[in-house]
Amino acid sequence: MYKKILIANRGEIALRIIRACHELGIKTVAVYSTADEYSLHVKFSDEAVCIGPPPSNESYLNIPRILAAAEITHADAIHPGYGFLAENGEFSRICQDNGFVFIGPTAEIINAMGNKLEAKKIMKSCGMPVIPGSNDVLNDVGEARNLAEKVGYPVMIKASAGGGGRGMRLVKSQDELESAFGSAQAEAKSAFNNGDLYLEKFVENSRHIEVQILADSSGNTVHLGERECTIQRRHQKLIEESPSVIVDSDLRKKLGTSAINAAKTVKYVGVGTVEFLVDKNLNYYFMEMNTRIQVEHPVTEMVSGVDLIKQQIRMHVGKSFPSFLEKFQLRGHAIECRINAEDPANDFVPSPMEITSFHMPGGKGVRVDSHAYAGYQIPTYYDSMIGKLIVFSSSRERAIIRMERALEECIIEGPKTTIPFHQAIMRDEQFISGNFDTSFLDNFHYSVAD
Repeated sequence: MYKKILIANRGEIALRIIRACHELGIKTVAVYSTADEYSLHVKFSDEAVCIGPPPSNESYLNIPRILAAAEITHADAIHPGYGFLAENGEFSRICQDNGFVFIGPTAEIINAMGNKLEAKKIMKSCGMPVIPGSNDVLNDVGEARNLAEKVGYPVMIKASAGGGGRGMRLVKSQDELESAFGSAQAEAKSAFNNGDLYLEKFVENSRHIEVQILADSSGNTVHLGERECTIQRRHQKLIEESPSVIVDSDLRKKLGTSAINAAKTVKYVGVGTVEFLVDKNLNYYFMEMNTRIQVEHPVTEMVSGVDLIKQQIRMHVGKSFPSFLEKFQLRGHAIECRINAEDPANDFVPSPMEITSFHMPGGKGVRVDSHAYAGYQIPTYYDSMIGKLIVFSSSRERAIIRMERALEECIIEGPKTTIPFHQAIMRDEQFISGNFDTSFLDNFHYSVAD
């Protein structure tokens, strides 16, 4: 086992990894920008190294400074968390070249799965259902127009190097195509330094379902059930739950088998997620593979009893996963709400202010993953997520009731937050019934009075 791990990240995920390491008897090193000097991940790590000023490209994306911090603290391994450099193949390669274990996939796997079009080709070659559309990068808007006519509108224009909804546009008719192509390409170039685009048929009335996989270095792979990630705003997930209300045992077996085959095809090691779109007829299509721990991993931990971060670390040491995972069974129901410092009554504008009062809920079946506290100044430079509230109960109905109660106990004063927005969703009849799709928030009415 490693003696010391450097966490190349910040906030709640850095603190989450620190906790897992300490329970494994592993020392930790936090890195931080000057904006995060008083973050809890800095306080609770064994060592902490400042790696630069607030802008990400001068700190959390600065590979030489992160490697220097690992070298001077004599770290054995580097854990990237999610976001920042977690899916950067070059970072994985550089870590390995400099004698540090990268707790994530090889550069080859990251690059193959990070290119959405290349990943689609690989999955199609192993028999995975894929959404009709491009086989290669689109050369120009004319080629996009011809393909759109062939597969039929509506279509999605997507960035080949994309993620998080950036470089993605829904096109409902030919009149919208040229404008959408140009704006998607510009956004993709800005976000990923890569303007390559591809086109897919838009799957209407779809659900976003993802499967958690765990693979050891001996080629053994299991799945730990699915997560429902359909409640999204502008392709950004807000609420996740496990299991999905639409997935029965037959579909779960199919999705799990497909996810395991995907992992084995690329010789995956560690934790990863295979994401699918499921249509109204329960046909499913490969969407992408995330080669890292996910923001929403706690819901899987709650229904499986598995500590995914600990297992991830063990897999990269070369250990096999516990034999009980081969007979894994889902138990109960878990829901996660992302608590963001945003104003939901004002188009979710960020609210990076000092937290003057901070109280998180407790009680049976309630978990909070957060790096915030009373007196904490939310930085303007990073993602607006303050933390994640996760609940677990014996059924979905009871989990919703427990989430309502937990949200009521959440007290965060100072910034505007998404807490009241989540409360409104938990009371929504369509959400409660489980009868929703990815367009749910397009038709969801929210006001301060709610």
